[in-house]
This record gives sequence, C-alpha cells and structure tokens, in this order.
Amino acid sequence: MAVVAGCVVVLAGGSGAPGFVVLAEVDPTIVQDMRYATPRNFTGRVVDGYEEPVCLLARSAAEALRRAQRVLLARGYSLLVYDCYRPQRAVDLFVRWAGDPGDQGTKAEFYPRVDKARLIPDGYIAEKSGHSRGSTVDVALVRLPLRRPVDMGTPFDLFDPLSHTDDPRVPAAARANRQLLKRVLAAEGFVNLPEEWWHHTFKPEAFRGTYFDFPVAVRSVRRMADF
Repeated sequence: MAVVAGCVVVLAGGSGAPGFVVLAEVDPTIVQDMRYATPRNFTGRVVDGYEEPVCLLARSAAEALRRAQRVLLARGYSLLVYDCYRPQRAVDLFVRWAGDPGDQGTKAEFYPRVDKARLIPDGYIAEKSGHSRGSTVDVALVRLPLRRPVDMGTPFDLFDPLSHTDDPRVPAAARANRQLLKRVLAAEGFVNLPEEWWHHTFKPEAFRGTYFDFPVAVRSVRRMADF
C-alpha cells in the first residue's frame, strides 16, 4: 500500500481487494462491451490491467445497477456497460498515451476536434480516476429485444464538448436518451459527471479515497473475502 497526494493507492498485484463482485453474477441481463479489454478504445490497444472482458464493481454499486436495470427492462431497454472498475495501472497508461504526441492513430474516432496536447489540461485524461474505487460505471442504453444501440448523441469516449450530458447542440432525441439514462440511474443513487454522459458514480462510494490496482479478472474477485 502507498499513500500518494493524500489518497490511498492499493498496489494489490494479483490479490484483489475485498468487497468487489462480478457484475454478470449480480445481473446477467446487463449487456457488456468492455472496450479497454480490446483494442477498440482511444489508446488503440488492450489496456494494461484488463486481463478479461468483465465488469467488476463494489457490491453496493453492482446492486444499484441491478435495480436500475429492472426499471429499464420494463420499458424495453437494457443497460450497456463499457467500463467499470479500472486499475490504477490503466490510468497510468492513459496519462502516458496522452503525453505522447507521436501516437495519433485514433484521433479521427476519439478526439477529432481536440488537440491531443489539450487532453490532460482540459480534463479529458487525469492521473486518478474514480473508476479505480469501484463505484463508477461508463454506461449507455440498448433497445430490446435486438440490443440495438440507442442514439446518445456521441459515441462512448468521444473527447469533445458534445459529450457533455446537457450540451444543447445535441439533437433532441439523443438528449432525451441521455436524460432517461441519467434519471433512472439517479433514482438508484448514481451521480452523473456533467462532462461525460456515460459516466455515473454510485454514492456513497464504498471505497472513497482509495485507488485499487488489482487486475480486471474474475480471479481477482474469487480471492476476495467480503468485509
């Protein structure tokens, strides 16, 4: 364990941390597309620490997500999760990537209107992420029964002001979809980050002030014992 800038960073290696669960075991109906476990993300590679395409969350956040899913299923929708717990080593990779001006391979898809040199100063990339505490999810909606993606106005992880939840330039239908997602999650205790329509944090956080670094893998949870 290390203390960095007043925050506790748990360098857990492969041992995991207590109090986390596998989302698919809490609610198997939630659709998952774990982007950082694949090359389809703004780094263009599988991200450090993502050993399996699974969603791990603090138990309280996973159970709240299950409650929100019940509401959405009744309306013909499902949650689509892109990212959940994120190890600190992944956040460190994002910072290194943002600081490399020679790597512009994903610009057209993920930051077409923003200079890469601005990604850290403008807050798109940060040295610490709430995802590393296990109560934050990146999530969208799909329409059932075919799991068709719902128009959210921008793709996930687009570094652009258009991704701000309430950006007035987004078409009305997409704004309505963003508000539906925000409203249903808020009813279960999630707080949206205004700069990212997909980013929602369950409050109160189970591990406030702690940043974990165990790998994203089912075995990480299997080795845990709940408090």
